[in-house]
Amino acid sequence: MKTYYDIDDITQPLKNPVLTIGNFDGVHKGHRALFNKVKERAENINGTSVVMTFDPHPLKLMRTDSSPPIITPTAQKIELIEESGIDVLLCIKFTMDFASITADKFIEELLVKKLGIKEIVVGYDYSFGYKRQGNIELLRQRGEKYGYRVHVLSPVMINNTLVSSTTIRKLIMEGRLEEARPLLGRDYQIRGTVIKGKNRGGRLLGFPTANLKLVDELIPKTGVYAVNVILDKRTYQGVTNIGYNPTFEDNALSIETHIIDFSEDILGKTIKINFIERLRDEKRFNSVEELGEQIARDIADAKEILNKKSIG
Repeated sequence: MKTYYDIDDITQPLKNPVLTIGNFDGVHKGHRALFNKVKERAENINGTSVVMTFDPHPLKLMRTDSSPPIITPTAQKIELIEESGIDVLLCIKFTMDFASITADKFIEELLVKKLGIKEIVVGYDYSFGYKRQGNIELLRQRGEKYGYRVHVLSPVMINNTLVSSTTIRKLIMEGRLEEARPLLGRDYQIRGTVIKGKNRGGRLLGFPTANLKLVDELIPKTGVYAVNVILDKRTYQGVTNIGYNPTFEDNALSIETHIIDFSEDILGKTIKINFIERLRDEKRFNSVEELGEQIARDIADAKEILNKKSIG
């Protein structure tokens, strides 16, 4: 996949571009339906499949005090779009100047003159341009004028649930990872750098943990989870605790992962954590020994769940 971070970096016309546009936060099953249609149409006209997205998410600029947490940081979003088999990604820097472009100018200057689109694929509720004044009807009207085709996809429903970033975000924040999984089409993942913790896991409890400095904004509900840990392209079983360590009366939120049957020093390394199943709420224990016994049970439960998943 060829990635452009500025539309002016495209110095040669793309071959018969078929485009979809969106924030694609989560790169979920609804987004994948758009990508698949783009690829199908591009193949049909011997063209190029193109995705346009934005960094940062427009809501980060337009609603600085109330923007929702992002499901997929930009780096992960790019990875997932590439995995979808798209030819060209335009990851455009979203600024106030860009936000001020009118819908008509967006179509004429960017889509037609700059990209030369032959076809565009959008979702049923797509809007664009200054104050989101552009809509599907305008796209169709200008398509007749400029000679491009418009394809509109219906909403994607899974298990009688509308697949949307809003729904997925809510499920993750409530710790309902198993319900979010079919909508995402994959396990929910967070990633970050392993930092130095308080060394209580190994020293006091006998279960060393990797403390994570996150790049993600969207954190599942506090509690204990069975997870798969990806490190240096290898996958390990693990248990992740998200919370405030009430037994030790900590106040700051921490994310600590015990990687099962693993003892290497990974301080400073980047790891990815795929959430498989929520085991229990975080709770306060009466003693370190009682907490250690519970962690041993958590590890046993996680191994059973993860072994079943790998077999299934």
